[in-house]
Amino acid sequence: MTRRNFLTLLDFTTEELDYVVRRAIDLKAHRDEGQLSEPLKGKSLAMVFELSSTRTRVGFEVAMSELGGQAIFLSPADTHLGRGEPVADTARVLSEMVHIVMLRTAKHETIECFAEHSSVPVINAMSDLGHPCQLLADMQTYVEHRGDIRGRKVAFIGDGYNMCNSYINASRRFEFDLTIATPKEYAPDPERVRCNASRVRLVNDPAEAVQDSDLVVTDVWSSMGHEKEQQHRRHCFKGFEVTLELLDRASPDALFMHCLPAHRGEEVSEEVMEDQRSVVWQEAGNRMHSQKALIEFLLLGRV
Repeated sequence: MTRRNFLTLLDFTTEELDYVVRRAIDLKAHRDEGQLSEPLKGKSLAMVFELSSTRTRVGFEVAMSELGGQAIFLSPADTHLGRGEPVADTARVLSEMVHIVMLRTAKHETIECFAEHSSVPVINAMSDLGHPCQLLADMQTYVEHRGDIRGRKVAFIGDGYNMCNSYINASRRFEFDLTIATPKEYAPDPERVRCNASRVRLVNDPAEAVQDSDLVVTDVWSSMGHEKEQQHRRHCFKGFEVTLELLDRASPDALFMHCLPAHRGEEVSEEVMEDQRSVVWQEAGNRMHSQKALIEFLLLGRV
């Protein structure tokens, strides 16, 4: 089997992404029924973290365990990645010892360099460019609650950063219409928007973006690495909080998602987080199931 990487959603075809999402739903059902198999017995996953994590680490660790393999957690203090040893050398070393690697890094260039020199599959577990694993969970969650997302309207409210970038890629692969509402200072890369103009629209008014949407998504205003900008960002993002009043502009059966952790009272209100339209907890839980399906696909192909 040819080695594959998952650095962005665009590394997979629409058909392949559909398969991973459906497989995640099946694996979740099997787990609920107590039907666990161990197809990756004897296989190892290296989890390399430059940035902190809750859902990503637990999701990958449990997923690998339930597949019969083992996951090895490597924090910045546990590796020489980029400090004393070139990223390429670390990639070559780990490739000799494990069967698959996931990385969460501050710079996407680190993941690209690692993948270039790795002989085993590499997964982007979040970088400054994107968060493709989160989108697998989001798409799984939508399918479970509302069916196919093709042709639906999605609104992304907030920072035009990694989650926004991944939603742009998702609109292309999963064929939904995306409207992004963000302050002009924090808009996504204009070239990325232009290249996806048939699916993506950029506005500055959250109410306009949310109108009649089937899915409303937000993320923190100050992502990891932007903490020093927090006060400035709070000022710039004033009016971009997803409140019940804003959510009521969406379709009557719309869902609300957030990749978490959420800053209640900033990008989302307490009431929206606890509203019946919010599926953030199922979304978080689906990180494990979708990542399990992703690992299985990268190592075994379709089963």
